Amino acid sequence: MEKRLTQISKFLSLVLRHKPQSIGLTLDAEGWAEIDALIANAEMPLTRAQIDALVETNDKKRFAISSDGRLIRAVQGHSIEVDLGLAPVAPPDTLFHGMATTTRDAILREGLRPMGRRYVHLS
Repeated sequence: MEKRLTQISKFLSLVLRHKPQSIGLTLDAEGWAEIDALIANAEMPLTRAQIDALVETNDKKRFAISSDGRLIRAVQGHSIEVDLGLAPVAPPDTLFHGMATTTRDAILREGLRPMGRRYVHLS
């Protein structure tokens, strides 16, 4: 089941973060999509139970389901414009950024850039 959830997570990341149009899915301004439409348009067999299991067990908390249970969205890593409604907060004194060792020198030279994403992710 874990391998299947990984496949579903990759699919949801693609359509909810980058290319909803690839399956004819429409996101609202806050990045929400109707779960029924997602299932109907998916290019793979997909059930509501699988989506619920993925959202509940994903260790990176990549996805959220609306309080009424009808909608789903990715909560990080978008390359498309969405307003997640996150309030700005003052950052702590120390932040960490995960990077490949091959990008270290460029980051030290040029600083952090979001590249194809909307934001730079820090911890």
